[in-house]
Amino acid sequence: MIRSRYARTVAHLAIVSTLALSLGGCGTSGGLGGFSFGNSQPTPPPEPPPAPELPASIRSEELVGRWGLASYMNPNDRVRTENAARGQCKQPYIIGQGATGGVIMHLADEATPQELRLKGSPSGKNYIGPPGPAGGEKDREIVSFDGRILVTRFIDKDAAVRYGNMVYVRCAPKA
Repeated sequence: MIRSRYARTVAHLAIVSTLALSLGGCGTSGGLGGFSFGNSQPTPPPEPPPAPELPASIRSEELVGRWGLASYMNPNDRVRTENAARGQCKQPYIIGQGATGGVIMHLADEATPQELRLKGSPSGKNYIGPPGPAGGEKDREIVSFDGRILVTRFIDKDAAVRYGNMVYVRCAPKA
């Protein structure tokens, strides 16, 4: 039996301190008998890393140059549109070489061209767009490319409806 008031206070503080120390780990180690004093939700698993970027089967150097540009909505108009694009070589659309290996082109509804990447996909399709996964909302799919004629279509549904299939016809070299 503790007779002194001072000794009794010290003993109570020692007991409280011991309890506090023993309960301190309960929130992280499952608590007493499965009870937890912290967040009872399990922590979600970490986000998986982004899939590695697949290279496109088309190199940026193949797209750099002067192009006549036109577009069509109806696939039956493709040949007529290719001829119209050839006629645009008087005022060609220039696809430039980017500083980091991409191409300099416009995104839909953007006045300033910027460097875009050529991206491959597991399905074998090729895309042109800003950094990020292939087939992103700001990308355009390369529908066909034979070295002389490039046909693309925007992934964004609204841009695809407004712009249709973009036909780029390589212009003859300047004389």
